[in-house]
Amino acid sequence: MVVSRRTVLAGAAAGSAALAAAATLAGPGGSARAASGEYLIGVGLSDITGPAAECGMMGYSQFGQDTAGIHLRPRARAYVIDSGDRRIAYVVADNGMIFQSVHRGVMAELARRFGDRYTEQNVLLTSTHSHATCGGSSHDYAYNLSILGFQQQVYDAEVAGIVEAIAAADADLGPGSLELGRGELHDASVNRSRIAFERNPEADKAHFPNAIDPAVTVLSLRKGGRQVGAITWFATHNTSMSNKNRLISGDNKGYASFAFEHDEHGVRYLDGAADFVAAFPQTNSGDISPNLNLRPTSGPTEDEFENTRIIGERQYHAGKAALASARAISGPVDASLCYIDLADIAVDGRWTPNGQPRHTAPACAGVALIAGSVEDGPGLPGVPIPEGVRNPFVDALGGANAPVPDWLADAQAPKAIVAPLGLMPPAAWVPSVVPIQIVRIGELYLAAGGGEFTIVSGLRIRRVVAEALGVGLDQVLLQGYANAYHEYVVTPEEYDAQQYEGGSTLYGRYTLPAYQQEFHRLATAFAARQTVPRGPAPRDVSAMQPSFVAAPGPDAALPGVDFGAALAQPAASYARGEQASVEFLSAHPKHNTRRNGTFLEVQRDMPGGWTRVANEGEWAVKFYWSRRGTDVSVARFTWDIPADAAPGRYRFQHFADQLTADGALRPFTGYSNDFEVR
Repeated sequence: MVVSRRTVLAGAAAGSAALAAAATLAGPGGSARAASGEYLIGVGLSDITGPAAECGMMGYSQFGQDTAGIHLRPRARAYVIDSGDRRIAYVVADNGMIFQSVHRGVMAELARRFGDRYTEQNVLLTSTHSHATCGGSSHDYAYNLSILGFQQQVYDAEVAGIVEAIAAADADLGPGSLELGRGELHDASVNRSRIAFERNPEADKAHFPNAIDPAVTVLSLRKGGRQVGAITWFATHNTSMSNKNRLISGDNKGYASFAFEHDEHGVRYLDGAADFVAAFPQTNSGDISPNLNLRPTSGPTEDEFENTRIIGERQYHAGKAALASARAISGPVDASLCYIDLADIAVDGRWTPNGQPRHTAPACAGVALIAGSVEDGPGLPGVPIPEGVRNPFVDALGGANAPVPDWLADAQAPKAIVAPLGLMPPAAWVPSVVPIQIVRIGELYLAAGGGEFTIVSGLRIRRVVAEALGVGLDQVLLQGYANAYHEYVVTPEEYDAQQYEGGSTLYGRYTLPAYQQEFHRLATAFAARQTVPRGPAPRDVSAMQPSFVAAPGPDAALPGVDFGAALAQPAASYARGEQASVEFLSAHPKHNTRRNGTFLEVQRDMPGGWTRVANEGEWAVKFYWSRRGTDVSVARFTWDIPADAAPGRYRFQHFADQLTADGALRPFTGYSNDFEVR
């Protein structure tokens, strides 16, 4: 686990001192401190990488798109901010979604560690929505179909990594200040649902003249006169990597974080210390793609790795530009959360297009959902596996065929329903009781929900919240992918087009008006500092989670070859800018996912001995796993030698764990031959 400037254990005493300082400054003094722009600030991060082999990937829901290596390790980045009498924790995870299962697991572990210091009220969890990370952490059946059920390893990695990041930030608390910067970015996104967007009223479309949301909002965190963190909000799907990719990756937003942390600030994730934590969260990116040519892996180039780097780099540079004009902000931090039942909300006519009262409906998937997004890649929850192949997970649930009653078809019109997910056995395949939350960070407000909101949907919610709070529109951001996941939220006008996003708006045409109504209720109470009832209890179906992914058996070696032996050696020498490669006899990555570790180090011969200069998990190193026969694992690694690499002797060292026939794990390492970098 990487923490900020100290490990969690080493920071316990400092954390206790910070808490004592917070207690001293609470009450009248605490309010004065917040008004003057003084806070307690802590940052931390940890690894949330799941199994690097034979785990279904989350996002595209392509049956058979299983992990087979790692490119850029996904991480959880946490920020704790205390203004004296209030505290919030904000976490950005490089994964597909924050499912309610993970949210519940994180809250339970935080309660065990910290009591009531961090609760669902003052903790906001959001996802960058990478489609190149492990799936299976959800308890919602629709999101485990292509993965063949719940995956405990993935769930454990996400919950543990998020909690570790928060604990690291808590231990890192110290006096600091906040700055807020704004800018625009116009060449990292494109509207992938223009037909639906054009149905919106002119007043909405005028806000987005190019049908994208170019806003870049950056919060800078400073301690002791130096920057220790940055949060850069920008709306673009984290889908530069395609549904053909099988390497785990944080995708374009993960690269943006890597460039800011590793390349600029020198963070080395295996060193146990990080002086800087940079997150690139989403806002309302539901109809926004990074594939600028409106085809998967197309735009700016035709190479998905290069596109990931370019789109990430553009976000990184846009954030830096916004920081250049950032100004200090003040004001308290605060938060409020409640639950709503999206399947059963009576919507007042104030919020509907024709002024008539309407109602939401139980979740249904539309035909457009199954067809997929051709701009980013087809394949979504519910996509059938290849013809003639049975899905044992679906069979265990009782099948995927359920009748659609007339009343539900009417309530969901004009959607052509392909699956009534809210009525499927043995329990609804998606959640309907989900949280909404408002978080204040000084002069910035986040309206957080668990959907993928289109840019106009986000705009309408921001207007409602800003009006209720009595603040400017630019002070409110729509924080999507937060605390739960229930697919898309489009405007009623966009819904009528029944594009992919409309077919994926599960609770019907009036989902957005319901959100506007409920956010208005929450924001009005928030402004008056009134407590809102928690609302209906979210469901817990954790005891009903079948899985049909067999655990790998004992590892086998090739005849006459030891574990860790190099099967293919690197060349004797390479020039800067070339790619070095090596192949090892390895073990199945599920036997030890090496979270907060690595499967490979690139080492240089230095006067003090062999020294790590790069490792798997960073951008320049790729790990490709493959199987030979039934139980032999091969690990191939490539290293893109930097243009500024120091000349000298180098080697590769591989790390893995063999599962023996008697069930024991045996760690081993392997070395390549030395090679020269010219």
